[in-house]
Amino acid sequence: MIDGPLKGRVALVTGASRGIGRAVAFGLAKAGCHVVVTARTLGQLESLDDEIQAVGGAATLLQLDLKKGDRIDQLGPTLFQRWEKLDILVANAGILGPLSPLGHVTEDGFLATIDINLNANWRLIRTLDPLLKRSDAGRAVFVTSGAAKGHYAYWGPYAASKAGLEALVKSWAAELANTNVRANLINPGATRTQMRAKAFPGEDANTLPAPEDLVPLFLELTSADCDRNGDVVNFREWRERGRSAPVTSAAADATAEL
Repeated sequence: MIDGPLKGRVALVTGASRGIGRAVAFGLAKAGCHVVVTARTLGQLESLDDEIQAVGGAATLLQLDLKKGDRIDQLGPTLFQRWEKLDILVANAGILGPLSPLGHVTEDGFLATIDINLNANWRLIRTLDPLLKRSDAGRAVFVTSGAAKGHYAYWGPYAASKAGLEALVKSWAAELANTNVRANLINPGATRTQMRAKAFPGEDANTLPAPEDLVPLFLELTSADCDRNGDVVNFREWRERGRSAPVTSAAADATAEL
């Protein structure tokens, strides 16, 4: 086991097969966590497990389709049987959904976006809240987006799901105020991921931060020393803290939020 700052802690990361989830899972493992990683398929999780083992870390692979609510509901009892607690939750998994005028969005497309990005996270909170409270310092981090502000045309389903997620997590954080658990959200902004490439196919991905760049922020918010609660932390603002932020156009700022 790695003798890192999070040694002996148990973390669950959803959507860990690629992108931000994969980078954060690897970062938590390098910091000493036993990482429970989930995704719809096991193939890419197995390669992640190989990378984690190569640096002396430990992981448990769990196939989980967030569309199946009953499977999410089983997470709490399953983790309790093995560890009796959960120290860290990183709820990263999400989908882009249809980018379309709202009048053209199908019922299936809208409901699927809400179900994965919002309802599944409510189920995670419900099943894992008791386990996080059994930790000496339970920490939960969810992934949001600048789209939650509802400023962007054609992003309706995704925007609604992320706005709902922010309200949900902030409400939960208020409930947690007098406990040992803290819950926050991270807005990564424009990041070099497959979801970003799908939304902005003409963009030069090499101009964007890599998922690995966000890992220190996730580690900060999942640390037992972190006392933030109910905050939305913008990665770019966090990164620029203590130094002058670059001057950009309003249009570039808007795109960077997403």
